[in-house]
Amino acid sequence: MIKRSRLVFYKSVLFFSLSFGLFSASAQTSLLKNGMWRATINRADGHRIPFTFQTKDSAGKQIIYVINGKEHLLVDSVETRDDSVFIQMPFFESGFKARILGNGNLEGLWIKQHGKRTQMLPFTAIRNEKRFTASKPPVANISGRWSTDFVENNHVSNIVAEFVQKGSYLTGTFLDPTGDYRFLQGVVSGDSLKLSTFDGAHSYLFIAKIDNANKISGGKFYSGARSIEDWSATRNENAKPEDEFSMTKLKPGAGKLNFSFPDSNDSSEVSINDKRFKNKVVVVQILGSWCPNCMDETKFLSDYYNKNHRKGLEIIGLAYERTTDFKTSQKDLLPFKKRFHVQYPILITGVTVSDSLNAEKTLPQLESINAFPTTIFVDRKGNIRKIQAGFSGPATGEHYTEFKKEFNEIVNELLSEK
Repeated sequence: MIKRSRLVFYKSVLFFSLSFGLFSASAQTSLLKNGMWRATINRADGHRIPFTFQTKDSAGKQIIYVINGKEHLLVDSVETRDDSVFIQMPFFESGFKARILGNGNLEGLWIKQHGKRTQMLPFTAIRNEKRFTASKPPVANISGRWSTDFVENNHVSNIVAEFVQKGSYLTGTFLDPTGDYRFLQGVVSGDSLKLSTFDGAHSYLFIAKIDNANKISGGKFYSGARSIEDWSATRNENAKPEDEFSMTKLKPGAGKLNFSFPDSNDSSEVSINDKRFKNKVVVVQILGSWCPNCMDETKFLSDYYNKNHRKGLEIIGLAYERTTDFKTSQKDLLPFKKRFHVQYPILITGVTVSDSLNAEKTLPQLESINAFPTTIFVDRKGNIRKIQAGFSGPATGEHYTEFKKEFNEIVNELLSEK
């Protein structure tokens, strides 16, 4: 447990660092050792959410890769000062402030902004330790697709799990109608399943008992500081999430989109009625810089735009942040755009994600905005042709491949129309 005096110290350091931009790389020789690390986010209930990261030198400075299965998330804002280290995640208003102990390990805080609210959780990191250790051979191989029930406050949500098990090593994800839980990594030890992930926004830990090759029971899902859900699963190779094209609908007689919002680059007004979008196929991306699935979709759309823009394709991003303040939203979005080299405009709606009237205030043609991200396909005449809620990212394997194929077919069909 971190004493209150130390907590206040770290909080003060956070404020000072954020206020005066001290997250730039330091030329000072780092006391933070290079290598593989096992980190844990330590909850008040005693449960620890582990993840792994690697520290290394690159181009004259120290960088970090947060590792979740196949994903290696680059973190290039790392600074050491005396016996302290400051790590700023590339987006999600998230970072670490830690003290380098005498043995070289780290002890400090993970700090994350939720709009005007700051969340702080104790954080530790130890070099050369594994994320999880398998002490027994697996009782079964659970690779495949599963129908999964999550229970919270007597409410049951049925979603799809996909696992890939190689020996004791386990990866996978969970898919619901709005997207996926991104890259999960863990182990099967005897009849025990453990999976975790950390991406700067979310810290997840899944544990459960493997009854046999077709049944998983007694699961617990720990998320962030306090959330706990029960879960269980039954093997079902035909399990599928809800159709993402049916979640967000147009109002009867809705007509064409008609919006204008300030650009996140320079606050200049951009409208879908501007000349640059006339007679073009336009993909409207509903997103937030706080949203991990939006991060995956933005990477995909940025690459897709660069390859297809000359064919007559335009993309407009509409951002719904945690605040109505333009400057604050801009500060969150610009690193997001920079990381994925986004060349299309992302506009700041000025309406928060939590506003129950966000569709009515910004896109009144829609009944509601049910998922982030949501993608709207508009033809050359300005008509809304399809609305797709959610995003199945690269962690979902064949679902991601299927999504890319379907997305390409929709856009090519619209581009072929005159």
